[in-house]
Amino acid sequence: MRRVVVVGGSLAGVNAVEELRHRGFQGEITLVSGEDDLPYDKPPLSKAALKEGPQHQQLALKDAAWYDEHGIDVLLASRAVGLDTRARRVALEDGRALDYDGLVIATGCSSRPLNGLAEQARIHVVRDLADATALHGELRAGRHLVVIGAGFIGLEVAATARSLGLDVSVVESAPVPLTRVLGNETGGWFRDFHAGHGITLHCGTGVSRIEAGAGGSQVHLADGTVLKADLIVAGIGVVPATGWLQGSGVDLFDGVVCDPTLRTTAPEVVAAGDLVRWHNSLFDETMRVEQWLNAVDQGAHAARTLLGEAEPFAHVPYFWSDQFDAKVRFVGRADATDQVEVRHPRDNAVVTLFGHADVVRGALCINAPRQLALLKRAIQSGTSWQDALDIVG
Repeated sequence: MRRVVVVGGSLAGVNAVEELRHRGFQGEITLVSGEDDLPYDKPPLSKAALKEGPQHQQLALKDAAWYDEHGIDVLLASRAVGLDTRARRVALEDGRALDYDGLVIATGCSSRPLNGLAEQARIHVVRDLADATALHGELRAGRHLVVIGAGFIGLEVAATARSLGLDVSVVESAPVPLTRVLGNETGGWFRDFHAGHGITLHCGTGVSRIEAGAGGSQVHLADGTVLKADLIVAGIGVVPATGWLQGSGVDLFDGVVCDPTLRTTAPEVVAAGDLVRWHNSLFDETMRVEQWLNAVDQGAHAARTLLGEAEPFAHVPYFWSDQFDAKVRFVGRADATDQVEVRHPRDNAVVTLFGHADVVRGALCINAPRQLALLKRAIQSGTSWQDALDIVG
């Protein structure tokens, strides 16, 4: 293998590049990114960086000198639009084509659009540096922000805006925030927590339409409520960025389908990051994980697979979220669980355990760092449900 192309200037893409060089690959490496800036860290965009104003130099994963020192050819503002796996060639939007011997797909996800609801109104999302920069410039005390979607991104943006002095309303179609992931009781905790910080939540109703006007927008809810908004943020989830792979021979199903080693169905093509769907033997489950640590580890693992290793990728998912003074940490899986237990080890702490077949599979820990460390090991080792409950106390 003489030339590797990595498509996606993402966390997974950069870690794949770094691992290739770390493992001694001496051939050509080209990193293709659709963005104008060198790859950067994205989780802070809805939290600290949004509050303070995003600065690329503070968020950059590597500086320009690192890519030069490691012989990485970085193509910025270069979007991949097609893949020919027979010819082993990536087509770019500007008409260029890149030949490869090995390919890493790491294009991540894009924000889910609000189809048909707001043709005229400006709707912010927080997916990249440009998004966060634009939104930061609009966050001024006294304005009214409406956040559509009470997932983790939506709640983080809401908390950040509220801390800057904005009036904030959150609209969520489910009965409570995060109920699809964490259940009603824990979702109720997030509802009450944000309400306690002055955020108005409209749960159990959706958005029927949005009307733009000279003095702002009107957000019409399905229950008849009308919210006047100075600005609107949509946080209704993401979709895998796989459009450029249509017809390529790479199997797609809510992402890129991979075997346990992260190989795709095309020869010498691997994938890493938010768009990967693979079988995780630790949970005996096929999953797609949109988390920072998963992208780091998958990027490196996909590179090793491309170089000939054949180890399955077995990973305990982990993510974090900071909302006001709450340090929210989740480890493992909440999907396919039939046992849920909520505990309060301290006044400001919450631990929710998720289990299946009397084995602990996941844990949400809010302001509970000691329990988090212990439960992460318990999930990885397949600890019994009762022993996990004893850990929490």
